[in-house]
Amino acid sequence: MFIYKGRNFLDQRVDVEPSPATRNSSVKIRYDGLLARNGASAVYLHHGHDGWQNPATVEMIRETSGQFTASIPVRGQREINLCFKDPANNWDNNSGWNWATDIHAQ
Repeated sequence: MFIYKGRNFLDQRVDVEPSPATRNSSVKIRYDGLLARNGASAVYLHHGHDGWQNPATVEMIRETSGQFTASIPVRGQREINLCFKDPANNWDNNSGWNWATDIHAQ
């Protein structure tokens, strides 16, 4: 993970903006991982917070770059939890580790 100009690149596949996330705001998630690179017709962001509390799934938007993006509300105290799936129910969960990014108070 590295942070550059307010973006938290969790790795070369996922980044979060702004970073750190601020409680009661929203963040933009960008995904360019296995599903995107293998021709998924759509990608869904599955997310929760603070150890996968209140999970939800949203469809991401395909950008002209081939990346997928989605904006989600920040509703936790400590962290946002992330993984991704396609319409065929193939998952990219970072080899079972998922992804997480910190949440900070305002």
